Amino acid sequence: MTSQRSGCPINLTLEVLGDRWSLIVIRDVMFGNRRHFRELLQNSEEGIASNILADRLKRLVAHGLLSRADDPTHRQKGIYSLTEPAIQLVPLLAAIGAWGRRHRPVSEDLSIRAEILDRGGPGLWDAFMEELRVIHLGAVRKAGARDVLRELTDAYLEVKARMATG
Repeated sequence: MTSQRSGCPINLTLEVLGDRWSLIVIRDVMFGNRRHFRELLQNSEEGIASNILADRLKRLVAHGLLSRADDPTHRQKGIYSLTEPAIQLVPLLAAIGAWGRRHRPVSEDLSIRAEILDRGGPGLWDAFMEELRVIHLGAVRKAGARDVLRELTDAYLEVKARMATG
């Protein structure tokens, strides 16, 4: 790791997340539930190169935002999971998505999840973080817990289907 430019919390966060790809990789693991290298590479809307993806995954693991476990179905594959610090990025990603929707020319399909998170606010973010803890950290799902990932995915697929039909 390189030395820190300063002890400023914004600087320190940007030293970990401020490159072009790190938050995109976290987004794809978080919202797309893409857990393998190949899924992340082949389903990248932005077309990340394999060497860049490999580097970002390595860096995110080194910084403690992702963990990597061997895939029991294939010795050479790894399964990536969000760690607690990455899960706590949900409010930040929701805020970035809301800002992007207000100030950038977004596409309807790729902005629907940001719209739902913005409308849902902190209550929805908390429910999503609890669900991510179940998926990635093995926490026990609470009875009656909301399936936020399913809601976000269904909304995305609904918009994609509507766009495809005209």
